[in-house]
Amino acid sequence: MTKKFTHIDKNSPHMVDVGQKEVTQRTAIAQTTVQLPEDMKAHIADGEIKTLKGPVFQTAIIAGIQGAKRTSELIPLCHQLNLNKVDIQISVNEELEVVITSEAKCSGKTGVEMEALTGASVAALTVYDMCKAFSHNIVIKETKLVKKTGGKSDYIV
Repeated sequence: MTKKFTHIDKNSPHMVDVGQKEVTQRTAIAQTTVQLPEDMKAHIADGEIKTLKGPVFQTAIIAGIQGAKRTSELIPLCHQLNLNKVDIQISVNEELEVVITSEAKCSGKTGVEMEALTGASVAALTVYDMCKAFSHNIVIKETKLVKKTGGKSDYIV
C-alpha cells in the first residue's frame, strides 16, 4: 500500500472530507520540551517560575488550552472540533527542561493530534514569552506526538 498526502491532490490543497466517517472517541497526547538556561534555576520554587508577569506555568496552561481550542483557526486545513477535554501538565526536570504535556479528547470523525500539538506549542511559547525578560537563551527543543487513539489506527511512541 502506497502512502499519500491526504490534504493535497493533483489540483490543490483541500480540507479532507470526513462526512462518511464514524464518530469515535479520539484522544491525543503531545509533548514539548523547553530548555531553560542554568541561571534561571534560582527563579524556580515549588515547581513554578514566578515573574513580575505572574506565575509562568499557570499562565502557560491557560494559554495552551486556548491554543488547542483555536487550532482550526491557526492551521488552515484542520477541522473545527468540539473538544471534550484539554489538559496541560507542566513540570521541570533536573536538566532544567520544562516538560509540557498536552492531552486533547473529543467524540468525532477526525483526530485531535493537531489540538494536542498546538496546546503544547502555545504553552511553550508562553513560557518563552514570560521568561524572555530574564534570558533569551531559552530553547524550545522539541514538540512531538506521544500517543493517539481512536479512528483508523492508534499510535504510541
